[in-house]
Amino acid sequence: MNRMQRPTPKFFQILRNIGVAMVAVSAAVVESHVALPSIVTNMAGYLAVAGTVMGAVSQSAVLNERK
Repeated sequence: MNRMQRPTPKFFQILRNIGVAMVAVSAAVVESHVALPSIVTNMAGYLAVAGTVMGAVSQSAVLNERK
């Protein structure tokens, strides 16, 4: 729990935000009421998984400043 509360490096903050955006886009595609080809909905599912993993891994990276 302490590891997740420590500061995250700037690079991983950007990756985390990109992962959250990927999940949001995939959720919008999956929940749209427009008939989309199955390949699009399948890709949205993969995008959601990739975004979730990217966000989780990025959040677990910690800033280790040695003094």
